[in-house]
Formats: sequence, structure tokens, C-alpha cells
Amino acid sequence: IDLNLDGTGKAQIDTGIAFFDHMLDQLARHGGVDLSIKTQGDLEVDEHHTIEDTAIALGESFAKALGDKKGIERYGFTLPMDDALAQVALDFGGRSWLVWEAEFKREMIGQMPTEMFYHFFKSFADGAKVNLNIKAEGINEHHKIESIFKAFAKAIKMAIKRDVDKMILPSTKGTL
Repeated sequence: IDLNLDGTGKAQIDTGIAFFDHMLDQLARHGGVDLSIKTQGDLEVDEHHTIEDTAIALGESFAKALGDKKGIERYGFTLPMDDALAQVALDFGGRSWLVWEAEFKREMIGQMPTEMFYHFFKSFADGAKVNLNIKAEGINEHHKIESIFKAFAKAIKMAIKRDVDKMILPSTKGTL
């Protein structure tokens, strides 16, 4: 494995498993890293060890490349807030979808019916043509929904951030 965290999304992948190669190419392209992988596994037996060993080696490569981790963002799409934990992942890939795993025990939070939180995110997903996956847990309903919105904002910030030196279409298909 050759990994460059400061890359441009270039990949040269050969694991012997075409779909796995395609997924690893996605990692490079969408992660903005340059990645070269050449795996020689025991595919005559099955794909298990090839995938497992590639994953271990890739994880170790990232750990080594990150070093002491000074200056990294550290947090991704997960946001804690007191007793609540929200996870928001999104993809501005052009297809609308919402996965919603958040339940509220109160009918209202402030002047907003809790049933409208789902509707808000569903409508946003439809309008923006974005895949949106939202999960939240916690005890305090206010904290739960606030953590969702904060995580949503952070996810959007991360998703729309531009690197003017690497203005490439974030798609292996060449179109969104």
C-alpha cells in the first residue's frame, strides 16, 4: 500500500476482486487521498483473507500517515451534546434519500411538533437531492434534536468545503 493523505484522489487498485477495487477507488476519490494497493491473497480459497488483510494493512497505513494527529479535524459526522449523540452523514450526489433513526417522547419541543423534524429533513433531502442518514439517541429531547441540527450543520460544512487547488468532480462516474 502506498498512501498520500495530501493527494488528489488518484487510485491504482488491484486486489483481484473487482467490486472491492471499485470501493477502494471510491475511498481514494472521495477521501481526496492518493492510494495504490496491490494485494496478492488466497483467492483460490475465497475472498475473506484478501479483503481482511487489505483492510488491516490499509488501516495501519492511515494510522502511520496520521502520525501524532496534530492539526486534524478529529470529528466527522458525529456530535455529542450532553446526554445526546447525533450522527449525520450526507451525500450531495444527486439522489434524494433519508434514513431517520430518531424518536421523540414529547409531542412538542418549544413551538415545534416533533413529527416535523423528520419532515424537515425529508423535505431538505428532496429539495437538495441529497442522501441523508440521521441517527440520534439520548434522554433530553431538546438536546437530541439540537445535536442533530448541529451535526447536520457540521456535515454540510464538511461536504461543501472547497479546496481550490483540487477542483475535481467528486464522482468516479464523471457526473453527478
